[in-house]
Amino acid sequence: MTSDRDTIFALSSGRPPAAIAVIRVSGPRAGAALERLIGRVPQPRRASLAQVRDPATHHVIDEGLVLWFPGPNSATGEDVAELHVHGGRAVIAAVLSALAKLAGLRHAEAGEFTRRSFENGRMELTAVEGLADLVAAETEAQRRQAYQQLRGLLGDRAESWRQRLIEALALVEAGIDFSDEEDVPKDMMSRALELIRPLGEEISKAGARQGERLREGLRVAIAGPPNAGKSTLFNRLARREAAIVSPFPGTTRDVLELHLDLGGYPVTVLDTAGMRETSDPIEREGVRRASEQAASADLVLWVTDATEMKWPKFSARCALRSAPNAAAWLVVNKTDLLTEKERKRIESMFAKDENVNLVSSSIGTGVDGLVNALSGFAERFFTPEPALVTRERQRAHLRETVLALERAKCAAQEGREEIMAEHLRLASRALGKLLGRVDVEDVLDVIFRDFCVGK
Repeated sequence: MTSDRDTIFALSSGRPPAAIAVIRVSGPRAGAALERLIGRVPQPRRASLAQVRDPATHHVIDEGLVLWFPGPNSATGEDVAELHVHGGRAVIAAVLSALAKLAGLRHAEAGEFTRRSFENGRMELTAVEGLADLVAAETEAQRRQAYQQLRGLLGDRAESWRQRLIEALALVEAGIDFSDEEDVPKDMMSRALELIRPLGEEISKAGARQGERLREGLRVAIAGPPNAGKSTLFNRLARREAAIVSPFPGTTRDVLELHLDLGGYPVTVLDTAGMRETSDPIEREGVRRASEQAASADLVLWVTDATEMKWPKFSARCALRSAPNAAAWLVVNKTDLLTEKERKRIESMFAKDENVNLVSSSIGTGVDGLVNALSGFAERFFTPEPALVTRERQRAHLRETVLALERAKCAAQEGREEIMAEHLRLASRALGKLLGRVDVEDVLDVIFRDFCVGK
């Protein structure tokens, strides 16, 4: 941290108007900024009541609490000040304007406070990614996973792996550099091999559970023939008129998305065009997109019209063919249009099939049961154990580490100590990149651009 670095400031609380607004200042001139705005620097880490004045006019802007966190024991590792003022737009604008008038201060860029925390060693990169996910979390499950990353679930484990690699590398290099010394053991390479042998499997297992799934959410595609009631079901799930409903086939042309929180898990429901052969080029594009979404979904709800008795078995086959890599459920819709005899016939037909749901999306019958089934599917889909890896970047560095370890073991078996040492260095470097300690400049901008200003 250099003394000539810019001091940054920004609103770090929510969008105004609000009861309280928190304006954060970080950098070498944070203390001087407090001197100009409130006339003093309060005691560290103790809230102090003060009047905030415009340094140009000396007029009082507002009265609030001020906190002072001298570096390096602060969130960013620099001197940090926080002004807790009233959250009206005019108050916030006046305080930000007053700060902008001070020499050496500028408005922070998106994610700049967190970036300084990372650069000053207050956070490692996996924790930064966890913080980004925590800010973006929309469901309870996403919040839990992000918080675990923020608290070092992967970072602490990766650091322990890295320390074991460094220890193994030290043994190999000692064997190379001091092989002629009588008091140096001759089994240094085998001892190093014992240290790294379980590491490859341990790291591979860590990357097996896909935490990205929870970040991205479960994707459920509503598919089926035209006029089966797909858009009506979509609207019923959305609890609003999200999709246009019409008795004419081919109304839905594009894919509509609905984001739900089911039992704390994120679910994206997709309403797609009716599957049929058509000469209309626009509808044909909609059918193509529908097929594409069904093929990439995690679960397909194939909706069929209960009054069309020829559909049920045919629809199940279509759903499985449209989504070979996804689960497929049959949703028999419009059951309110059936006679009592017809309804009992269909109920008995699918009584033992858990993947068939009988609903009437127009009046809501059976929809709550379908939602409960979707919640159960989401709970089973997302692993109950916390996933160590939540991003492809992390997974790539772990794969790189495992590959280097495999090559190091091969070199050890061939008695090539120098080659083994080099691959151990590469494995350690890969974990260093995971933690953000080496070669990360090319990924920092990508990570921090998703942060909001003031964080």
